[in-house]
Amino acid sequence: MTAARPECYRSQQAEPSDGPPRVSVVIPAKNEARNLPDVIAALPIGLHEVILVDGNSTDDTVEVAQRLLPGIRIIGQRRKGKGNALACGFAAATGDIIVMLDADGSTDPAEIPRYVEAVVQGADFAKGSRFLPGGGSSDISRIRQFGNYCLNKVVNVLYKTSYTDLCYGYNAFRRSCLAVMDLDAGSPGDANSDEMLWGDGFEVETLINVRIAKAGLGVTEVPSFEKSRQYGTSNLNAFSDGIRVLRTIQAERSRAEGRAALSNVVPVRSEATSGSVLALAEEAS
Repeated sequence: MTAARPECYRSQQAEPSDGPPRVSVVIPAKNEARNLPDVIAALPIGLHEVILVDGNSTDDTVEVAQRLLPGIRIIGQRRKGKGNALACGFAAATGDIIVMLDADGSTDPAEIPRYVEAVVQGADFAKGSRFLPGGGSSDISRIRQFGNYCLNKVVNVLYKTSYTDLCYGYNAFRRSCLAVMDLDAGSPGDANSDEMLWGDGFEVETLINVRIAKAGLGVTEVPSFEKSRQYGTSNLNAFSDGIRVLRTIQAERSRAEGRAALSNVVPVRSEATSGSVLALAEEAS
């Protein structure tokens, strides 16, 4: 017997005065036709929209999605990589709350209501964690878990966060977070491009987490169980993607320091020239 699908939002508190939030689910997918039936069947009811971002699949991913969920929105990504697929999906989303969901079945759609509830109760960003009580994983290897632990420690020290799971891509957030994430979806001219910019790969999850932390937004971690994919193989490479994550942490740190330096440079009037000419000088401390 098929389990009953949960509602995407059922709060124990009073419903917001302006009604329940509109929830958009963004699913990046490439050659996931065999995994999609289980994912779509488990989606909660009451969603505002489901957006599948197709990464030029060579199987019938798009056809399967449309057959199983006729109202699904299908868009193509403009460059390669999971990060770019998410950026394209976020740009197309129209909901108040946006949920990131994997197409391989590793992230459980039945958990969506708990993410939505965390945002409704005040979080800007609801961050999934496999390492909280109630969470877990049947997929992560010891090498990946160790790497995640080390990278997680680095971010917590640098940004004074208390993350328990840095490299996990199951999250939900207020659409106002998009300005902070500042992801580049690309332009129509980039369609089918083989180019990958920084943030276009699996490092996008770290990029998002770091930028949310730097902005000082409210984060609530949500326990989540990661399943093993049923069909196909993952494109994730523990070593090369781990290096990209480490470089992302370093790059974001340098980016923050660069902006901080610029903020200490203010325009002042030059005494040696006309009062209409501005010179740059360091602000006196």
